[in-house]
Amino acid sequence: MSFVRVKTVVQNFTIKSDGLAHPFIGLENLESGTGRLLVDPIPCKAAEDSLVHQRGDVLFCKLRPYLAKSYLPQMSGTATGELLVLRPKALISSRFLMYLTLSGPWIEWASVSAYGTKMPRTSWELMGEFRFALPSLEMQDRIAEFLDGEIEKIDAISQARKRQGALLGRHRAVALSGLFARASSSVPTRLKYLMRNKPRYGVLVPEFTDNGVPFVRINDLLDLRGRAVSLVRIPEALSQQYARTRVQPNDILLSVVGTLGRAALAPVELEGANIARAVASLRVRHDVDPGLFVRWIETADFMRQALDATGNDTAQPTLGMEDLANFKLRWPTDAHEQRRLAQEVEEVAKHHDELTACYERQTRLLTERRRALITAAVTGQIDVTTARGVRVP
Repeated sequence: MSFVRVKTVVQNFTIKSDGLAHPFIGLENLESGTGRLLVDPIPCKAAEDSLVHQRGDVLFCKLRPYLAKSYLPQMSGTATGELLVLRPKALISSRFLMYLTLSGPWIEWASVSAYGTKMPRTSWELMGEFRFALPSLEMQDRIAEFLDGEIEKIDAISQARKRQGALLGRHRAVALSGLFARASSSVPTRLKYLMRNKPRYGVLVPEFTDNGVPFVRINDLLDLRGRAVSLVRIPEALSQQYARTRVQPNDILLSVVGTLGRAALAPVELEGANIARAVASLRVRHDVDPGLFVRWIETADFMRQALDATGNDTAQPTLGMEDLANFKLRWPTDAHEQRRLAQEVEEVAKHHDELTACYERQTRLLTERRRALITAAVTGQIDVTTARGVRVP
């Protein structure tokens, strides 16, 4: 096999759309590392700055290329300008090229050649210089056929793991609801009666600055510990306009727009920070355990009320503060009972967290396996005619 530069066997097409509505592929429609679409059917969109592609082209994302977003279209259409439209010449097949763009060497080259820090991107001029060993067309077809079969198996296992993870999440929520319902001294109440003040959402239209007040958004709720330095910031004057939502330690920060029910306790280092419009601040009474309250938010009862309050058919579900304040729950009135319930809840949560971590680890290993297998096949490290891992001389 001879080594060639990509630009000698692939063309980059940059033909602009006519501005009419066509099947349109955006970055959000592509799954990272798999070569698959996340939508079906492909939505139509009119966008003058989009690029035309045809069946047999390979689309590769030049923005944040480490995400490994690549796709082989089965029909003509348009795509965002953040995708490179790669059209194979006579010596390379579309399927082999698609797998090449998902391989380790390609992604590594795209990542190291990218420019920019916050939103790194590569270009055709840079990717066109990528060198790789070009097998014969017959061998390319064998490699693609082998990978089609093996990737299908990996994807089937991965999808099964995702379904298991989703079922585990629902089981966790139901189990936590059961614990709250069975607490012996719990009585029905409304959320607002456990609060020191009404739930409030944060800054409507943020302005960002290099120096200012740390600003908490929905994705930040996944892990707030040690995040004070890395959070984006808003001007002090703007934060003062929303002084009521300045963060205090052990405030409960809750997502209320789009993604509902993601909650986290504010750590001490976030004191004085502020929150986005999509995040609500809940400040419980001194006799209410804030950690236990976060666990109640994870229950099926909370999510059921949230869905009832927002509706299931809205594109951007939003949970109103008045609706939230009137959520019903069973809360233990006895301090001893509250501590006992907290212990039981943590035991259930820990058990489910351990199982979730196991599923997530398996999913990561499957992702690594997919990338390694693609890399080995397109670089000739395995003999795909026997699939026994024999090195090709």
